[in-house]
Amino acid sequence: MGLIKEWREWRDYKRIQEFRESGMDELLLQAGLTDAVLTKEQALSIPSVGTCVDLISDIIATLPIKLHKENSGKVEEIEEDRRVFLLNDETLDTLDGFQFKKALVTDYLLEGAGYAYINRKRNNVESLHYVENRNVSVLVGVDPIFKSYDISVNGVNYREFEFIKIARNSKDGVTGNGIIKDHNKILSVAYNTLDFEDLLVKTGGNKKGFLKSLGRLSKDAIAELKTAWNNLYKNNTENIVVLNNGLDFKEASSTSVEMQLNENKKTNSSEINKLFKVPDSILDGSANEEVHTNFIKNCILPIIRAIETALNKDLLLPSEKEQSFYFAFDMKELIKGDIEKRYKAYEIAIKTGWMQIDEVRYLEDQPPLGLDFIKLGLQDVLYDPKTKTIYTPNTNKTTDISEGGQVSEKGGEEIED
Repeated sequence: MGLIKEWREWRDYKRIQEFRESGMDELLLQAGLTDAVLTKEQALSIPSVGTCVDLISDIIATLPIKLHKENSGKVEEIEEDRRVFLLNDETLDTLDGFQFKKALVTDYLLEGAGYAYINRKRNNVESLHYVENRNVSVLVGVDPIFKSYDISVNGVNYREFEFIKIARNSKDGVTGNGIIKDHNKILSVAYNTLDFEDLLVKTGGNKKGFLKSLGRLSKDAIAELKTAWNNLYKNNTENIVVLNNGLDFKEASSTSVEMQLNENKKTNSSEINKLFKVPDSILDGSANEEVHTNFIKNCILPIIRAIETALNKDLLLPSEKEQSFYFAFDMKELIKGDIEKRYKAYEIAIKTGWMQIDEVRYLEDQPPLGLDFIKLGLQDVLYDPKTKTIYTPNTNKTTDISEGGQVSEKGGEEIED
């Protein structure tokens, strides 16, 4: 009995080997699933990823970038600067300003870094050229303290100051980790789910499985069976396979209903949204003002600050950095819904006397008006902290409250202690 059992096991093993050599198993298991790191195109084909990336990059790309100069607490906007024109309107490359910022943010989110070549002639920036992340190679130095690196594009080496570099989760300032690398597992699950559903549609919902034969098949029988099985899994009318005597089909997969794919897709989409810090209610349009404000603070502002820091580092000259020049996004369009709250807060601060009008204008990147007054309780009494005088408009009097007494300069008499 033992010899018979061993012979049967050897026979089954040989049949399996012949079956694999015939290529039939590859035909039956052609799900096309992958466990490698996804490409940017594959990641963007996942609906939740594509939606989040489009939402974030579109919001940031619509915001204009301005150049400011701070001098003694006063902020001045530099309007006539070529770099502002290049960033917002025409890069003088094939991309316009909107497409340029959108492409940088997309690479930043998915691949960990966005790059743009700065075409300079001496100290003047002539044009800006977006370079796709996959075309950039970074050669990082070996010293972990005094870090250095070179950037290579198509085998040509460039210095670090020739590129704008916006890196996410970076340890060296030039390379970073994108969401694809940091969270490849859940993205692979979502992508493979889409592939599986695509296969189900193409095959009419036919399950994968194995053919079991009681006897050895001839080469002609195997070829005929492969053709019939190939037609079964094609999107055509040939959807029937006739199994001869001794052949049996064993299912090796479950249907989408059995696997609860719809429920899993919803869960995976929600988890992917969290990776981008985008609330589900933002995407379905049910978000209230508080959710929208938190979305701006937690998701949009960190990316904006990363871009501003990179622009200040790479686009400003050393002399401009010493003179307190800086690039900043104009956030007014982004926080229109919060303007009323902001202005009410400013109004309270001015009325209570702990902020001046020009201090408020400074926070809003507006030029000062020279109104260095603080209101003291009564609306028609103004105090000048520099000269230590109080001016009462309705009586046209200016009173000195410095040491030596109170003196009325206009419309009043000297008052002694």
